[in-house]
Amino acid sequence: MIGYLARRLGQALLVVAGVVTLTFVIMRLVPGDPAVAYAGPKATPEQLAAASRQFGLDEPLHVQLWNYVRDLVTGDWGTSLRTRQPVREDLFTAFPASLELVGAALILAIVVGIPVGVLAARHKARLPDLGVRLGSMLAVSVPVFWLALTLQTVFASHLGWFPVAGEYDASLDTTSPLTLWTNITIVDALITGNWPIFTSTLDHLVLPALVVAAYPAGVIAQMTRAALIEESGQEHVRLERALGFGETTILTRFALRPALNPVLSLIALVFAYSLVNGFLVEAVFNWPGLGRYAFNAITSADTPGIAGVTLLVAVVYVLVNLVVDLLQGVIDPRVRTR
Repeated sequence: MIGYLARRLGQALLVVAGVVTLTFVIMRLVPGDPAVAYAGPKATPEQLAAASRQFGLDEPLHVQLWNYVRDLVTGDWGTSLRTRQPVREDLFTAFPASLELVGAALILAIVVGIPVGVLAARHKARLPDLGVRLGSMLAVSVPVFWLALTLQTVFASHLGWFPVAGEYDASLDTTSPLTLWTNITIVDALITGNWPIFTSTLDHLVLPALVVAAYPAGVIAQMTRAALIEESGQEHVRLERALGFGETTILTRFALRPALNPVLSLIALVFAYSLVNGFLVEAVFNWPGLGRYAFNAITSADTPGIAGVTLLVAVVYVLVNLVVDLLQGVIDPRVRTR
């Protein structure tokens, strides 16, 4: 297990190093001068020179890359050209809201997708299986913006069951101010017992979480079904049938655990996809996460902000994949030899 962990850590570090290098190159290829964007179009030559020195743009390219990597390692992700604040602080404010939304959506997708996939495998080629396959296909295919606008129109505007947009009722900042611990609103409200903000956040979370969860739930259900059907043809399953175990018991007790390996890998992939796909959902529901920050950074040509979002998503993706690899090694010891 130690050797397996060492190999996975080495691969993760290589991926992060590649992303850092690629991000640096893209930042230098993007049209526009960061010094001009920071100092302003009416800046004097002296002000532009000072801004260039501040960002290290007067150094040779290899020195800039070294300084960029060194600053990242020490926690300096640069200064946003738009907010004039450290990018790390901006991301620390925006990322928890995105994590809250994507985390809730992924939990919902797993809770729905795996049991539904088991149901489809149990009734292969019959009506429940057909219904699951059709439903998962629709969930995967429907455009996220169309689903977001549809749910918003039906359940928020017409029925009034849920709020239209926002993370929680802004008036509660005055009547029930929230004490921040993790910057994840629903977690902080639960920790501090701030029930007005907790319930308001739950209400605001339902519709965007459903939208973000649609695609992951569909692909998780499809993968669970396929993995279980494949596992059902293994020798140990035929032995269990010969011993008199029922089909449902075989699927849930014996076949599901080894079948979860590809499902876990898929969950890591859809987490990263949902994090980026959630940017559009955040825009529709005015959710204060990375999506809004990335949109503002792109429209203002804030290259440090754009690079910060890119790196954060990449690092989160690598970390999630690393955790999934370790879980696979625990669930199935055969994986450790690969």
